[in-house]
Amino acid sequence: VIIGSASTAFAGLADQRLDIYWIDVEGGAATLIVTPRGESILIDTGNPGHRDPDRIVQTATRVAGVRQLDHVIITHYHSDHFGGVAMLSSLLPSEPVWLNQVHGVGVVNANAASCLPQGDACIASLLGAVCAVMTADCLPVLLCDDSGSVVGAAHAGWRGLCAGVIERTVQAMNVPPHRLMAWLGPAIGPAAFEVGAEVRAAFMAEQPQAADAFVAEPGAGNKYLADIYLLARQRLEALGISRIYGGGQCTYTGRERFFSYRRDGATGRMGTFIWLA
Repeated sequence: VIIGSASTAFAGLADQRLDIYWIDVEGGAATLIVTPRGESILIDTGNPGHRDPDRIVQTATRVAGVRQLDHVIITHYHSDHFGGVAMLSSLLPSEPVWLNQVHGVGVVNANAASCLPQGDACIASLLGAVCAVMTADCLPVLLCDDSGSVVGAAHAGWRGLCAGVIERTVQAMNVPPHRLMAWLGPAIGPAAFEVGAEVRAAFMAEQPQAADAFVAEPGAGNKYLADIYLLARQRLEALGISRIYGGGQCTYTGRERFFSYRRDGATGRMGTFIWLA
């Protein structure tokens, strides 16, 4: 393990400094930045084909003396980041269309998409074209129509869900909504998803009945526990989609089964896939 460190002036003030660590371990490299407020940011710059992310994170936290990393930034793309590449390839008919997810409402067409397009949803109408979304507390939503002519996948974090990522996905599928069915994958559950009053207000501004999905948290100030499954069901039902399945699997409490950003901070992502066979 080779570790170097340095400090540099922050915002031009001599008493406000960034602590910077260069970490080089066998199987990966990274730069760790600790701000004057103690916020830690790990920028993973290692070779994606030969990296050991667990060892990088363990080394970084030990060197900086922090319990966990607040932010992890991947500066490159490689399918190996998602683990089990050989097994995944054997299960899928083609390479998935991996998205550069930005918590927005952009919809990508997997029929002709290039590698890593920006978007938070994907649709496909060609056999074997694989839609994929990555989550670690956000809600993955899968859609298909009765005749098996089109499928869709949406990454529905609260920002994208509130802004209309489900509505945009359904619109892009170009079939009457009553012919669609939906499946809700694992997401952070209503007993763990704490949000501020501004999140509740944003949803209620779009759909007043969204108030039913928020419960004031006793003793937590102006905080609420949000039910992201119910919020998604409300949006789907408002579109005319009544066949809604799944939901109810909490990523935060399911430590043995699921990644959770809220629980662990630095963590992996789960892939949710759909395609026409």
